[in-house]
Amino acid sequence: MAAIMVAIIAAILVHARRGGDHLVLRNGKTGEEFARYKVSEGDEFSVTFIHSVNQYPLTDIYEIRDHRIYVVRTVYNNFGAGVQTEIEEGQTLEYGENGEMIVSGFDREMPRLSYIVGTVSDHTLTLHGEEISLRELCGRNSRVEFSCEHKPF
Repeated sequence: MAAIMVAIIAAILVHARRGGDHLVLRNGKTGEEFARYKVSEGDEFSVTFIHSVNQYPLTDIYEIRDHRIYVVRTVYNNFGAGVQTEIEEGQTLEYGENGEMIVSGFDREMPRLSYIVGTVSDHTLTLHGEEISLRELCGRNSRVEFSCEHKPF
C-alpha cells in the first residue's frame, strides 16, 4: 500500500512540473515551436528592438495575467517618426533616469502577439533576467508568435 501511495505522489509531482503557464514562441508560418518558458501570474517579459523608422531602441513590456499576455508599457529611447505621439486616456508618460520615455497604462490583452525578427538588428526577449536573441533562436526575418499556454496541474 505504501509503495502505491509513493508511486501516486511521484506521478502527481512529475505531472505538476509540466503543468502551469508557459510563454510559447512559435513560427508564425508553420506553427513549429521555437521555445517554451515557464511563467507565473504577474511575470513580465519584454521584447527590445531597433525601431525601423527612428533607428533607436524600443522595448515593449508585457505581463502574464490570467493565462494571457497583456501589454503594460513601452519604453522609447528617443522621440521620432513612427513612435507614439499622443498619450491616450488612462495612459501616463514618465521619464526614466537616462531620459527614456516610458508610456504605461495600456492594460490591453494581446491575443495575437507577433514580431518579425530583424534582418539588420536583432530582437531580444528578456524573461526572468535572461536576454534571449530571437535572431539566434528563430532566425532572421522569422515571424514569431507569442502565446501563453496553460496546462492544468
